[in-house]
Amino acid sequence: MALSESEFYEAGMSLPPGVRRDVALRLLESLDPEDCATAAETWLETEVVAAYDALEADPTRAIPADAARAHFTRRWAARS
Repeated sequence: MALSESEFYEAGMSLPPGVRRDVALRLLESLDPEDCATAAETWLETEVVAAYDALEADPTRAIPADAARAHFTRRWAARS
């Protein structure tokens, strides 16, 4: 039985964090390095540029580095 992309994602997200990390790393290692570079470049050209442009247009949206770091630390701790 083949899983759809969303079914595969949901199944993966139900795994414990350590297993999910190992599976993610194995999947990344299975990709052609050029495909990874293309995906990273696409991400930079779309999402990162859009986020930068939005921040430049409205600097009040900026979050202090300490607050961002604390946010991600809490999110990481909640995953364990």
